[in-house]
Amino acid sequence: MNSIVLLTAVVLLILLFLKVPVFISILGGSIVYFLLTPGINPIIFAQQAIGGAESISLLAIPFFVGAGVLMNYSGVTKRIMGFAEIITGRMNGGLAQVNILLSALMGGLSGSNIADAAMQSKMLVPEMRKKGFSNSFSSVVTATSSMITPLIPPGIAMIIYGSIANVSIGKLFVSGIGIGTLLTLALMTLVTFISKKRNYVPIRTEKLTKSEISKAIRPAFFPLLLPIIIIGGIRLGIFTATEAGSVAILYALLLGIFYNELKIKDFFISIKETVSTTSSIMLIVAAATVFSWILTKERIPQSLTEWIVSTVDNKYVFLMIVNLFLLVVGMFIEGNASMIILVPLLAPIASAFGINEIHFAMIYIFNNAIGAISPPMGTLMFVTCGITKCKTKDFIKEALPFYTLLIIVLLLITYVPFFSTSLVNLIY
Repeated sequence: MNSIVLLTAVVLLILLFLKVPVFISILGGSIVYFLLTPGINPIIFAQQAIGGAESISLLAIPFFVGAGVLMNYSGVTKRIMGFAEIITGRMNGGLAQVNILLSALMGGLSGSNIADAAMQSKMLVPEMRKKGFSNSFSSVVTATSSMITPLIPPGIAMIIYGSIANVSIGKLFVSGIGIGTLLTLALMTLVTFISKKRNYVPIRTEKLTKSEISKAIRPAFFPLLLPIIIIGGIRLGIFTATEAGSVAILYALLLGIFYNELKIKDFFISIKETVSTTSSIMLIVAAATVFSWILTKERIPQSLTEWIVSTVDNKYVFLMIVNLFLLVVGMFIEGNASMIILVPLLAPIASAFGINEIHFAMIYIFNNAIGAISPPMGTLMFVTCGITKCKTKDFIKEALPFYTLLIIVLLLITYVPFFSTSLVNLIY
């Protein structure tokens, strides 16, 4: 690595530590390279930034973000929440279990973990506090359950990864069902254990009648069909993953009209929110594409691949090193930015070791999800604590058993490919 590339990386890291917005930090580091490297046409800087955001597959991002926002204004969220209460009502932990299951179900609709964390921090945490849950526990459950969202189709992280690494987004969606289900069950088990110790009671103790169950399931039936429509449509070749996003938008609009809850004012607000969220994601994508071009030009991925393959002769050791590396990176760099920078480096090495591309993708995405709740820069942690007014030190202390559980699940995903590839093999 030459001195200019090293200086570029140092500038980028310094800007990140100073809490400069991620896309500005990446562009700032990249500008240093273009200014100091002789013989490079600065027009390339603009070409790469614009070209990075022009990928057709990335069109799925505004579509799915928009569908998720519209779902919130269409009354879908409260219907899904009612369904979740029916399923988990008699479990220890009551509303905490609802919180987790709601994330899993809404993850299949919104695709945005930050939107999910913000929504549930406003909707569920105040109710959890009224039921006797501590504010820190409620906040931790909300943040960790929001990790499920990028793992369940149509997670934005899977769309970005598939675009970068040229991996089937449809297969990633299918794999995410298995990984998301595993994490959901693991979190519900841990919450049950903690709730028993702290005497966090269920929502109800009596059995529900058939009519009560039917009353809760009917309103949630059509919203819950969306993930099935997306996966089924992609698998049957009716539409691509990108086109599935437009189908999701249309479906969300139809639900809003059907439930008669989507007002004209809400429609324009949802468009504004969609543009704002999409813009923040695409600015990071554009900036990181420039940095990826620099790495490729300097042959950093090739050199790193050659060094690791010659140094590490075991794919299991390689995966352990990758996990440790990504866990540390995730503590400091936003997930989408790290993905665009690091996937071109790490995916070829994983391929050289014979690691299944879907398996490695889900390992990477799961590491990113853990980073989102890890101090000092965990986005989910700060979004949740900002709304619930939970102190960061209280959050971290309460989250210790959850961090332990997440590491165990990560090791399972890493060394038992069944969880990430079995559904893909079955369907494809």
